[in-house]
Amino acid sequence: MADTQSDRTSPFLRHGGDLQGITKHLDYFRDLGVTTLWLNPVIENDQALTDEGGTKRSAYHGYAFTDHYNVDKRLGGNEAYLKLIQSAHAKGLKIMQDAVYNHVGNRHWIVRDLPAKDWLNQWPQYQNTTYKDQPVVDPYASEQDRKISQDGWFTSFLPDWNHKNPFVANFLIQHALWTVEYFGIDAWRVDTYFYNNLEFMNTLNQRLLDEHPNLYICGESWVNNVPNQAYFAKNKLNVPWKSNLPGAIDFQLYFATNESLNQSNNRWYEILGQDILYDDAFRNLIFLDNHDLDRYFSVIGEDLNKYKMGITFLLTTRGIPQLYYGTEILMKNFKNPSDAEVRKDFPGGFPNDPSSKFTAEGRTSTENEAYSFVRTLARYRQQSTALQTGKLTHFLPQDGIYAYFRHDSQGKVMVLLNPTKDARTVQTDRFSELLNGVTSARNVMTGASLPSFKQIQLSPWSSLVLELH
Repeated sequence: MADTQSDRTSPFLRHGGDLQGITKHLDYFRDLGVTTLWLNPVIENDQALTDEGGTKRSAYHGYAFTDHYNVDKRLGGNEAYLKLIQSAHAKGLKIMQDAVYNHVGNRHWIVRDLPAKDWLNQWPQYQNTTYKDQPVVDPYASEQDRKISQDGWFTSFLPDWNHKNPFVANFLIQHALWTVEYFGIDAWRVDTYFYNNLEFMNTLNQRLLDEHPNLYICGESWVNNVPNQAYFAKNKLNVPWKSNLPGAIDFQLYFATNESLNQSNNRWYEILGQDILYDDAFRNLIFLDNHDLDRYFSVIGEDLNKYKMGITFLLTTRGIPQLYYGTEILMKNFKNPSDAEVRKDFPGGFPNDPSSKFTAEGRTSTENEAYSFVRTLARYRQQSTALQTGKLTHFLPQDGIYAYFRHDSQGKVMVLLNPTKDARTVQTDRFSELLNGVTSARNVMTGASLPSFKQIQLSPWSSLVLELH
């Protein structure tokens, strides 16, 4: 293949595991409380090293397809992917595949022998996208700005599909349908969502949902405010073009979490209050970090109490929680000098690794504490319909304390977050509308009972999850 170099010690060269390695560790995910695995793209990326910022880098990340109908042979090919999905399903796990409809690798067999020039978005000279979403939603935007945002190329080595060409549209739609039916995947995460032709995306989403109504689809729109994020998903906005995307990847709640933990400003309350703009915000994918972001533990200054608070919020608020691999064992780093710094191998998945973080014996005591915290709350969430699909009721923050409830006919859960440096005493009488009839509570994390909770003591930088009875 075009990229022949592999070096786990180099951030710029090919590294990482394969599909069989994931299949071998399915029990690890089940034990942790995971229900679905989202993989970075598995489709063939037969790309040569590309020049990014003056450095030659591998396309090991997978976002430059060269043959849609073949899973990359270096990962194990179609057979290994099919085996992984079947094995996952047998253990009660689902698989979400990463879709890239906006662009393709410059060594894709179609690009190397274009059926017609208009299969790609063409410009008189090279035109990069501005990476700006505002011209796409702005009623006052110029057509030229809008066109550059959506039809400009993501990078010079990722040719941009022209979705207005019906042959291109059919090719991508047919491949998406074939993937669901041949491999049996359960969900799609769509990369670079707002850069695509949006009419095409509505058509593709509808074709998938017509055939597979239980399929989950979410889209990556990395934008800077809630209205723009809602615009690219199913929403309640009065706008000329309406998206049919079921779920947004919730960058706004991600930003709010970082602010709440690092600035003690309870930004969560404000952002969740704007859920009125979504058709169903409970279908948004929420997260603390991912492969394009600085790792969560580093962002919060490697503070274990802040770590636990963020995990608590992730697994108890509305939406579908996504955990980035290694966050459960406190993997850390910033994207400096490249994204590869936050995409390092999980320790223990390879021969001769000095330790295996897949086992308690291979983890430090602090890593085990973090792992156990995630595991306890994730496994509790699996059996709590209140946390999965129950209503969310939150209260105006007071003295820095953010309080909210998840509740349905089957149960009720109370969550208290203290993102401040001071201890707090919470008087619970103001929560009476949710506490009416409640006689006792159980600490979900410790199992301890609270026979009386007129007052609740919260340590600095602490969280509390109570199952109410």
